[in-house]
Amino acid sequence: MTIRPLAALFLAPIAILLISGSLTASAAQEPERPTFTSSVAVVPISALVRDSRNRIVRDLDQKDFQVLEEGRPRPIIDFKAKNDAAVSVAFLFDTSGSMRLALNLEKGIWFIEHFLSQMIPASDEAALFTFHKVLRQEVAFTSDTKRIHHALGRVNPWGLTSLYDAVAQTAKELATRPAPRRAVVVISDGVDTSSALTAQQVSSLASEIDVPVYVVAVVSPLERGPGKSLVESEPNGNLADLAHWTGGELLYMTTTDQAALVTRELIATMRTQYFLAIESATAPGWYSLEVKTKRQGLTVRARRGYFADGPASNQRLER
Repeated sequence: MTIRPLAALFLAPIAILLISGSLTASAAQEPERPTFTSSVAVVPISALVRDSRNRIVRDLDQKDFQVLEEGRPRPIIDFKAKNDAAVSVAFLFDTSGSMRLALNLEKGIWFIEHFLSQMIPASDEAALFTFHKVLRQEVAFTSDTKRIHHALGRVNPWGLTSLYDAVAQTAKELATRPAPRRAVVVISDGVDTSSALTAQQVSSLASEIDVPVYVVAVVSPLERGPGKSLVESEPNGNLADLAHWTGGELLYMTTTDQAALVTRELIATMRTQYFLAIESATAPGWYSLEVKTKRQGLTVRARRGYFADGPASNQRLER
């Protein structure tokens, strides 16, 4: 009866040593992997590429791009290329009095109707804003296109046009949306008579939050002669400059029959954009950007700059 307690006392330290040795060996074989949580500020860049014939280019890889910040190359830390990305669109519909002329209001409605018919309800969303002297949200962001259809039936043009002020406010609203492809689509006759902001000020704001602005100019056939492209390839004034500075484009629509062509072109443009990202500069301030391709004969539309340490301009990339 007295041997068992002594044996237990003798064997217990050995067992402890064996267990300790086993744990040490196990730890040596499978060292604990520490997890580090850090983040860096990144600058997202949406890029659209066209060839010399104004056709969208879809087959580029990360190695085909170069990003210049203040004229100096910066490494691309993230890259995505999709042909079916979800889109979030803020329609900004000019309802000023000048839209009554040349059936411009009807052209604008036809354009939006055609665009909505090509949306994918499971992933896409849109909102409807109208503007004349003030901006008004007619329909909040939704996948239910019927709500926008109904709102279009209530549009009544009157008053002055504050196009650039409206773009600035709409870009801020769109910045909070989660879809990877976001854009402000302005439908207007282009006659701005009362904005407080200039086109350059608006484009700087939109560039900060990486929101391209696409302008659909509804104009008379007399203002846009036959045989001309629907897409304006070079800046030719405030509207085109506004679109190009933000990475968007200017498209023309002279008749309601062109609605299908214009919407098809625009949706293809939005869904096939490339997504790039660079690490943000550490010193606060404005930094100019230029996105180029290493292939000859291609044109890139992308944001022209960003503000470092701006609350809306940069996102955080968790590593």
